[in-house]
Amino acid sequence: MADLTAKQIVEGMAANFLPDKATGVAAVVQLNLTGAGGGNYNMTFGDGKCTVAEGTAPTPRLTLTSSVEDFGGIVTGKLDGMAAFSQGKLKLAGDLGLSMKLMSFFKRP
Repeated sequence: MADLTAKQIVEGMAANFLPDKATGVAAVVQLNLTGAGGGNYNMTFGDGKCTVAEGTAPTPRLTLTSSVEDFGGIVTGKLDGMAAFSQGKLKLAGDLGLSMKLMSFFKRP
């Protein structure tokens, strides 16, 4: 995972978005990915769409902070999100209920 950048991971997530899994969800999720190739991105969900923007959202419903490598592992299914959270590899702030559903919004690459 170390060779993937935050931008590649986030764009890959948007490309694998499953609109039917996010029905009724209107939210902004902030992703703060640290380490080599990291960056800050936000994903906006609503009206069956997932849009991605670089930068920090002013009022996200959920903020996730992780290293690029660990988050890439979560996205690809190589690292369990709950395990990453309990080990301190993933920090969450905001709507924890949304965090539990978030990965179901995407096909695994």
